[in-house]
Amino acid sequence: MKKTINYRFTVAEKQVLKNKKVSQKLLQDYAPDEISSLLYASPQRAKELNALAEFQSIHSLGINFAEELISQGYYTLAQLKGRSAVELFDAFEQHSGAWADPCVEDSYRLLVHYIENGDDTKRWWHFTAERKAYREQYGFPANRPQKPWYESGEYPKMNSYLQSK
Repeated sequence: MKKTINYRFTVAEKQVLKNKKVSQKLLQDYAPDEISSLLYASPQRAKELNALAEFQSIHSLGINFAEELISQGYYTLAQLKGRSAVELFDAFEQHSGAWADPCVEDSYRLLVHYIENGDDTKRWWHFTAERKAYREQYGFPANRPQKPWYESGEYPKMNSYLQSK
C-alpha cells in the first residue's frame, strides 16, 4: 500500500481528525460506515474517501486519477473487475469530452493489470509499448472526442492529473 494517500480533506474534516487524534494514514483501514461516523460525514462522502484510498493504493495512480474514477461512478476495484483497459479508457474520454494524453491510457492499463494480477511492481509507464502496439493495430473508436485535453476548458482536472505524474 502507498505510504501517503491524498484525501483532499476539507478544513472541517482535518480538524475532526486532529481533535480525535486519528492519523490520516490510519484512515485507509476504516470501512465507509466507520469513516462516516468518525468524520461526521455523509455516507456518500465516506464512500468517496474510502474509494480515494483504495484507488490510490496502486502505485503511480494518484488523486486525480482516483477522483476521475469516482466521477464515473466507480468506488471499488471490484466494480472495475472484468473491464478491459481499452473499454475504461475509451469511456473516460467520452466522459471527459476530450481525448487524453497517452499516459492516461497507460494508467488504465496499469489499473486493469493490478486488478487482474495483484501485481504492484508495475508502474504506468510499463504499459506504453503495449498501448502503442494496440493502438497501431486497432486505432481509436470512431466516436472519439476531437478536442484534446489541453484545449478543453471544461475538463481542467486533466491538466492537473498530468502535472502530478
